[in-house]
Amino acid sequence: MKKFISLRNATIALLLGLGLTAFVIKDDVQLRNNAYGLAEVQVYDLRLGISETFDDGPYTFIESKKKGIERSIVAGKVEEKEIELEQVKFKPEKHTYKEVEKVAVLSDIHGQMDVFLDIIKNNGVVDTNLNWAFGTGHFVITGDIFDRGHQVTETLWFVYHLEKQAEAAGGKVHYLLGNHEYMVLHDDTRYIHDKYKQASVLFEMRYKDLFSQETIIGRWLRSKATVIKINDNLFTHGGLSKEFADRSLSLNKINKLYRKTIDLEEEALMSDTLLLAFHSRNSPIWYRGYFREELPANEIEGVLKQYGAKRIIVGHTSQTEVLKKHDGLVYAVDTSIKKGEYGELLLIEKDVFTRCKMDGERIVL
Repeated sequence: MKKFISLRNATIALLLGLGLTAFVIKDDVQLRNNAYGLAEVQVYDLRLGISETFDDGPYTFIESKKKGIERSIVAGKVEEKEIELEQVKFKPEKHTYKEVEKVAVLSDIHGQMDVFLDIIKNNGVVDTNLNWAFGTGHFVITGDIFDRGHQVTETLWFVYHLEKQAEAAGGKVHYLLGNHEYMVLHDDTRYIHDKYKQASVLFEMRYKDLFSQETIIGRWLRSKATVIKINDNLFTHGGLSKEFADRSLSLNKINKLYRKTIDLEEEALMSDTLLLAFHSRNSPIWYRGYFREELPANEIEGVLKQYGAKRIIVGHTSQTEVLKKHDGLVYAVDTSIKKGEYGELLLIEKDVFTRCKMDGERIVL
């Protein structure tokens, strides 16, 4: 256990000078040796509406092929126990799927699990007991389970188990990585809920390390794709810009290189022009160009043709409902679930695209 020094009224300048990490807890500032060699200060004000008896987890750390340590926060205290592990390896997800009869898709859950569950329950993806009910259909989440909301961990585990149920029924869950997944995995915690800042303090770990390669969820995340194709539809978080598509990378190559960037140090990423482009504003996880009305249709069509697709489904850019854009070349499925109040999903059956409201009402687009 690391030893802490508790000081009142310590200043940020002093902390920087000492090369220590600061955690603001109530009226105290706690200092500890910075185990990561970082000359930065992490200030976590834990008075922002977070209960001292909050729960979080579990986070499962891999000890061996069969043994793991499950770490949780229960009533504000860390608990650990040894558990048996069923799976410690995850195959990289495929990039192309054919002859899928129906697809449901939504995006940008951002830790709002309650709204997310209402949407998929009322639209037949899961039943009233929250078990898979979509048969051989495919369910796509186009990124951003992480950040903003307070139910990120719960949502990750729910999707993890739903994926297994879907496969047992002949269906499939596709959880694509969005910009906020990559941000967290790259230690950018600007948008995490205060609950997770507090959890990092209690676990004495950086938030990103709760999803390292030595954890079940961490390995599972690293198996995920960023861009996939189902029938003649492309799915990704932000979109495929012409600038990015002009690099002429296959879907397989795009996903492989995205996985490679997850564990690269910042210096290595910044020095690689190609890999840096995977995190630029025109990359698949950051692009917002489809929401410029002046974007030429032939530019979108050219990119779609390059990948043998007729349309693309994206999240990332917030709307109030599922939208059909550019005469059906683009469908937008970020319906602001992040606000914790409402959201929708898109249902695709053959060439029929249906907007599905949170209460189950359906409108053909």
